[in-house]
Amino acid sequence: MKLYNYFRSSASWRVRIALALKGLSADYVSVHLQKNEQFAGSFAQQQVSHLVPALELDDGTWLSQSLAILEYLDETHPEPPLLPRDALGRARVRALAMDIACDIHPINNLRVLRYLKSNMGHEQAQIDAWYRHWVATGLAIVEQRLAQTASAFCFGDTPGLADCLLVPQVYNAQRFECPLDAYPTVLRINAACLALPAFANTRPEACPDAG
Repeated sequence: MKLYNYFRSSASWRVRIALALKGLSADYVSVHLQKNEQFAGSFAQQQVSHLVPALELDDGTWLSQSLAILEYLDETHPEPPLLPRDALGRARVRALAMDIACDIHPINNLRVLRYLKSNMGHEQAQIDAWYRHWVATGLAIVEQRLAQTASAFCFGDTPGLADCLLVPQVYNAQRFECPLDAYPTVLRINAACLALPAFANTRPEACPDAG
């Protein structure tokens, strides 16, 4: 397998974590978003959205969208599971994952921030305020959900799909200096995850294209 990703892409980090949790290996292929490599070459031809991550399977099939990739990995390599066995549990995990993947991440993605600056003419301070507003709004919801469901990790005593999304989102929030004291459950779970090699060893700083 080949994982096309960018070291600072939180969506890419989700997949790196899942691969590590399942003990799977994939060749790391860097697509440097700041250098616009997503718009060039064979990657742009295969990945029409020009987004990372993308997972190329051994037979040459390409998969896109991090949540779809995570569920594919879970279905094809079911141990250890990323999702609970019961339908209600799976629905709750997916809901929390979507709170992050659908409600926080997309409106703070690189292409949105670029548009705010280049096309809308906003100053960097305004863009940072935008970013922090949506992080605060989204993490407040995540915190409320986790306060009701969390154990050692988001759901249960082992990390799963929701944790794969939570940690990269917290990393992004910290990088943009978002205040996080109001989210103690989020921070506790984030720390528990980062104590595990699957999370710590896949951090952006550990990636070959970090710099």
